Amino acid sequence: MLAWQLDSARRETLDPRLLPLLEAIAASESLSAAIGACGVSYRAAWGMLRDYHRKLNAPLVHMQRGRGTRLAPAGMRLLDAHRTAQMRLARVLPPLGIEVGERARPVRAGSSPRLRIAASHDLALAALRDAQPATALELELAFMGSLDALRLFDEGRVDAAGFHVAVDVQDEALGPFLRCLHASRDRLIRFVDREQGLILPRGNPARVRSFRDVARKGLRFVNRQQGSGTRLLVERMLAEQRVAPGSLRGYASEEFTHPAVAATVASGAADAGFGLRAAAAELRLAFVPCVRERYYVAVRAAAIATPAVARLIEVLDSALFARIVRQLPGYRRDTSGAVARIGALST
Repeated sequence: MLAWQLDSARRETLDPRLLPLLEAIAASESLSAAIGACGVSYRAAWGMLRDYHRKLNAPLVHMQRGRGTRLAPAGMRLLDAHRTAQMRLARVLPPLGIEVGERARPVRAGSSPRLRIAASHDLALAALRDAQPATALELELAFMGSLDALRLFDEGRVDAAGFHVAVDVQDEALGPFLRCLHASRDRLIRFVDREQGLILPRGNPARVRSFRDVARKGLRFVNRQQGSGTRLLVERMLAEQRVAPGSLRGYASEEFTHPAVAATVASGAADAGFGLRAAAAELRLAFVPCVRERYYVAVRAAAIATPAVARLIEVLDSALFARIVRQLPGYRRDTSGAVARIGALST
């Protein structure tokens, strides 16, 4: 078991609950969802974050009204160092020391090519990032809504954008995505196919089969944030089923990731959510499949042959990525790594 000590005269060992809590906050960007996933009380979690802020002289999280809870730079450095140390131990590599104060620098992976990706939250993409250095590719990953990621890509502020669309999506629904993509300038890399649907308490006690059931039974719903591909999918399905958004209790309640939605349902704070089958399976929740979708990584056509993008394509066709996908229920990788033109979105 990996343990950390504070560099002080007392050599105090870090509370073993702290790093799992930071992991859950990083995944969900919600303190309440992280608490539900970790099984600690709000008082204990907040007390730990407050105490280590004082001990490390740097905040580990930032809390913003209406924006959830996110890791502060010190929290990100601590979590990144923990992940790196775990991989080093697995490979019997030399030990690693870190600083978490403001003068610290992130751990770099030597000469591995680096790819800056803004992306809609995805479990396989997060696992691929955490598989460095085995991938020999450093993914500098920032999770956000699909449309926000594509806007950053369009503006040239990142190297790539991860986004997802339903396999059967109609051309008119592609408009928000196509506004940020250009047929001659950009290309698509097929990442994974995955399954989304209603996430419900274990056993599905309310016998929910559709959004109509959620509205008719007055169940509390937890939504995804505006601008996310999943939110667009929810809006499309509500229109198809002729369910008014206002008829869903909690429609304005938002979480930023699939694990956060699942954790909110698992904790009893909501009766239904919408997200990935894999997120529901992780917490052994009920799942009603609704749609299969395709996740893409958009890159510049001129960047296909660069070391970072070429390595990404190679990794997506590797046994390592195949193992990652096999561990995620509802995921498939039939054509992962294939490069397509923008027109492939509507075929």
